[in-house]
Amino acid sequence: MAVVNESALKKMLKQYKYRDLTVREITNVILQYKDLKPLMDAYVFNDGSSRELMSLTGTVPVSYRGNVYNIPVCLWLLDTYPYNPPICFVKPTSAMMIKTGKHIDANGKIYLPYLHEWKHPQSDLYGLIQVMIVVFGEEPPVFSRPTTQPPYQPFQATGPPTQSYMPGMPAVSAYGPNPNPCGYPGYPYPGGTTYPATGGPAHYPSQPPVTTVGPSRDGTIGEDTIRASLISAVSDKLRWRMKEEMDRAQAELDALKRTEEDLKKGHQKLEEMVSRLDQEVAEVDRNIDLLKKKDEELTEALEKMENQSENNDIDDVIVPTAPLYRQILNLYAEENAIEDTIFYLGEALRRGVIDLEVFLKVILMSVEVYGTVVCLDISNVVELEGLTDYFRQV
Repeated sequence: MAVVNESALKKMLKQYKYRDLTVREITNVILQYKDLKPLMDAYVFNDGSSRELMSLTGTVPVSYRGNVYNIPVCLWLLDTYPYNPPICFVKPTSAMMIKTGKHIDANGKIYLPYLHEWKHPQSDLYGLIQVMIVVFGEEPPVFSRPTTQPPYQPFQATGPPTQSYMPGMPAVSAYGPNPNPCGYPGYPYPGGTTYPATGGPAHYPSQPPVTTVGPSRDGTIGEDTIRASLISAVSDKLRWRMKEEMDRAQAELDALKRTEEDLKKGHQKLEEMVSRLDQEVAEVDRNIDLLKKKDEELTEALEKMENQSENNDIDDVIVPTAPLYRQILNLYAEENAIEDTIFYLGEALRRGVIDLEVFLKVILMSVEVYGTVVCLDISNVVELEGLTDYFRQV
């Protein structure tokens, strides 16, 4: 079992945004695949810029037709890992050649649906390597170089740094005397097993001429090689542009989802407000109906009172509670009538309507009546005072 120094990994990954998550996944992978080694080195992007990144370099065991082969790979982890997928390459030795296919391009870059649909935390390094093992078991990414063909380094237009970009990488390999492009130590294959040659089983079709993947014998670059390199570069650029567009669309989708949630909350609030308004409207309608009933009752009462006032005498309507109060009321009414009579007689005398003789006669009659009224008032007061003294004695 390999020994993993987590503190050393954390120092190497100090510029990574999610260092702890990255260290945890690297540790888990190294414990399962001891031939993979962590290494910090400069990765050169397609635009020529470079960045210090962590790579897992080594071999993974792949079972093909009953034999186990160690496929050399190099997994580059971006500083935003695990929220961005690794950049993966097959790194053949000088005794191998890349077998291009739907998952491997001429530069050895690996394309898998697992990488394209990468999403943390459902995706991780361990799962990626498992998928590689299954895919490489169905379609090996490398094959043995024919013995008649002189070894050479494959031409690389884009992708990870070649040996010229990665100084200080060890050149000794257990695969043979030629240097190892990825700089990982050699891992021998199982005894007696080699990669299938070009003329091997039907699963490995005959490979095109050497000019399709590297320089020709006279040192010039073939037309097919340039075309393959350009196609690879354009494919990488299109994939990155597609990823940028997908990230932008995802961000817009997240914003739309937040807006949808806000709209749903606002819709719920509006429904609650409408419900309260409906209740208030119903209550107002009930109050209006009640007021209409009360108004009808008042109208009926007024009509009834008007009919009664037209048919009844005012003297019959106002009825004192005692005979004495009735007498006082009558005397008060007569006194006011005499005062009004004297007032209007004075006005008539001043305007010359009546003469002085008529005025004096009426005044004398009024004085006699007024004297009677005063006497009655005095007797009533005496009577009331007597009743009061009587009740005091009782």
